[in-house]
Amino acid sequence: MYKTLLWGARALALALVGWGLSLPPHAAHAAAVAVSAKADRAKPPAKARAKAAKAAPRAKHRVQRGVDRQAASAKPVASKAQTALSAAAAPRAAAAPMSRTRATLVSVSAGAAAFSGTALASVPASGGADDAHALSLDPVRLNSNAVLVVDRDTNAVLVGKNDAAVLPIASLTKLMTGLVIADAGLPMDEILTITADDVDRLKGSGSRLAVGTRLSRAEALHLALMSSENRAAHALGRTYPGGIPAFVAAMNRKAAELGMGATRFVEPTGLSSDNQSSPRDLARLVSAAAERPVLRELTTSPEYELASGRRVVHYRNSNKLVRESEWDILLQKTGYIREAGRCVAMQVRLAGRDLIMVLMDATDSSARWTDAERLLRWLEQSLLRSGAGKRETLMPERLSQPWDANADPVADRWTERLPG
Repeated sequence: MYKTLLWGARALALALVGWGLSLPPHAAHAAAVAVSAKADRAKPPAKARAKAAKAAPRAKHRVQRGVDRQAASAKPVASKAQTALSAAAAPRAAAAPMSRTRATLVSVSAGAAAFSGTALASVPASGGADDAHALSLDPVRLNSNAVLVVDRDTNAVLVGKNDAAVLPIASLTKLMTGLVIADAGLPMDEILTITADDVDRLKGSGSRLAVGTRLSRAEALHLALMSSENRAAHALGRTYPGGIPAFVAAMNRKAAELGMGATRFVEPTGLSSDNQSSPRDLARLVSAAAERPVLRELTTSPEYELASGRRVVHYRNSNKLVRESEWDILLQKTGYIREAGRCVAMQVRLAGRDLIMVLMDATDSSARWTDAERLLRWLEQSLLRSGAGKRETLMPERLSQPWDANADPVADRWTERLPG
């Protein structure tokens, strides 16, 4: 109690002294004397003062411990507050660069002014209602190592990343296998028999088409295109007039006819990493294959049941988007071997326009489908916005650079194989 009185007296003295600075000298002196006398009266007896002095160190220690605990608990909060203040005070920093994909070089192109060199369509912070619906897309940040999106009707390249890179294409090969068979005029109801020659000796991949299985050429083509059945694809090449050598020659001849100058085939399944092409060449292949109704139908078939002796073998489409999404996919083919990564080539109808998409060398299946759906969503919104009067900024009618691999001024830079 006496401490409270003492501190109160001292506070009053300080206040009065401050007030006294503005008083005349005699009045200030009188006020100081009065305060001093009041403080003396408030002092406790000597015995009480000694007792208080003995207890003071213990109280001081308890107070200090409390202060230390309070300071310790305040550190995380202070750190967060300091971080927030620093972020608010600092100017808006550019996004941290993403780590490169497995390509040694990254070339990004786009056919629209809004892509600004990096094919990044961004939403301004103060954009209007239309801008709020735009998605941003940076091809460099896609997992797939090589990407191309082309408007089939206008030849406009909408998105490009390493689009002239020559890479192994895995089972995208089977699109050419199907195209050669579709144009060969062979009887589709002819019965083929799976033999030991059709067994994969290169990669050791399995198959549910046992040696001795009989199926029609149409069924073999269906399974090769829909489920990427390797034995079916090899049987198609083996039963072609002249056998595998003649079939491979026909594949390369068809590639040359389509202007696929960077493409080479050595067998009909895609199991060999020597089957190589570029996204630009593969876009040409997709465009040509999509003109054949039988190839459109078989590549987008969700499932098929093959009667094999006493059993029925159920096959399903290897493309997740065909099986599980509502996208209007007109033609597609997936591919995978270790050297090629995960690949997919498709023709899709969005907002009344046919787009060709080629994605190559994704690290895994999930990354491939994430890239594909991200592109599809972005393209759909961009096309819808262009239909609302903004076509000139997002989807040009013609390309500033024509979609022609032979006329590509940087094509030679990409003929070197990128690391797998």
